[in-house]
Formats: sequence, C-alpha cells, structure tokens
Amino acid sequence: MKEKLKYYAKEIIIFFIVMTIFMNIVSLYKSSDLNKKPLDMKNVTLLDNSNYQPPHAKPILIHFWATWCPTCKVEASNIQTLSQHYEVITIAVKSGSNDEINKWLKESEYDFKVVNDNSGFISSNFKIAAFPTTFIYDKDKKLVFSEVGYTSTWGLALRMWWASL
Repeated sequence: MKEKLKYYAKEIIIFFIVMTIFMNIVSLYKSSDLNKKPLDMKNVTLLDNSNYQPPHAKPILIHFWATWCPTCKVEASNIQTLSQHYEVITIAVKSGSNDEINKWLKESEYDFKVVNDNSGFISSNFKIAAFPTTFIYDKDKKLVFSEVGYTSTWGLALRMWWASL
C-alpha cells in the first residue's frame, strides 16, 4: 500500500511539473504577438471618474481581464493581493457599464484600480487576443514580462520584485 501511494504521489508531481511547463510554453507562444513597446500610458480615467497617471520610476503591472472570463475570476484575488503591495492598474475589457463592473467588484470585494475598456480600444492597442493578459513594466516603463492566462500570486509577486531591481 505504501509503495502504491509513493507511485501515485510521484505521478501526480510529474503531471503538475509537465503541465506547468506546457502552460508556460503556451503562454510564451500566445504572448509573442503582444505589444512589446515601452509603456506609453499618460493618463486614464478610472471607474470612479478619477484620473490615473502611472507613477514615474516605479514598476507597474497592467492586467487585462473581463467579468465574463472564468480564468479572470479565478485570478482576480491574485491581482487584488498584488494591488495592496505594488502599483497595479487593471483594464476591464467589454465587461459592460461602469455600474456593472463596480457591482461585480463590490460583490467580489475587490478594490483594485479599473479602467473600463468597453469598446476594446485599449486592448487592441496592446494586441490582446486572450484573457487574462498581464504586462509588467520596470521603473523605466520598459516591458519586462508578459503573461497570457492564469498566473499565481507568487509568480506575479516575483516578477514585480524582479521588475523593481
């Protein structure tokens, strides 16, 4: 019985390692077409109608998501956690009116900064084809990481730490 448990544990670990490698390869492929230019976002209007300007000399995470995206819903808590420690701006793409997005945020108890990209104009400038998509820029606003699909809190935090070096 003990040998069987060891065998299954080993198989499960190998499965997760292979899946992690596979998902990273898929993400790398999907992110190859994304806009790789330095961040040129001067000023955007948030859901609460306040203006937001990305800070100078500080890394920033830009996260594209949608209320209708199941993976985005799972990853939203990771974005919430990161927004408490790092500069984070999120772009809700084709997710309805400001009131609808605010209702979704309130029900989920999230308070990260959100721009409503109802028309998809901003996401098309970044060449977003799948959700969620995350960009991490360093203090000079040069792209250092891009990720398509789910990323863990630890994965995002490590990338933000790296971008701040």
